[in-house]
Amino acid sequence: MTPPILVLALTLSVTSASALAQQLDARFSCSNARTEAGEKTIYADSGEFRLNGSKIEALRWESSLFRSTHGFDCSIDQSDGPLAEAREEGSTASWRISLKDAPAARFQRGFDFGRRPNCTIRLERDGDTLNVKPTCPALCGSRENFTEFSVDLKTGQCRYEE
Repeated sequence: MTPPILVLALTLSVTSASALAQQLDARFSCSNARTEAGEKTIYADSGEFRLNGSKIEALRWESSLFRSTHGFDCSIDQSDGPLAEAREEGSTASWRISLKDAPAARFQRGFDFGRRPNCTIRLERDGDTLNVKPTCPALCGSRENFTEFSVDLKTGQCRYEE
């Protein structure tokens, strides 16, 4: 029979390892120029995601798409009322960030609310790679507001989805 103190120490050790896996501290600055439909486009993203489980310690992201005749940009930060939900599956830690009140965040930015009311950002960390997968048509204007990309957390190298 295992003494109770040993069982408690083992439980704390497992809990601590799980809690560490659910932490994210990422800062990024990415850009990519490419040609789409014969037009030069530039993608630029910068920001910071710092999460401890479901607690958001820092969140800011500015995403821009520039074309030769016009451009779009959108940003999200803690003033938009983000909520995080943490998940862990094997070696992959993931978070789903949503807004407490997406219509209010959209209104605060000066946009009428004629679009779908949701905004979610999925963050998936697999080893040293962070995959950023946004679905935010309701925050800034009517286009998809943020760009999907991956960043190597050790080297800072970014890869934009085609």
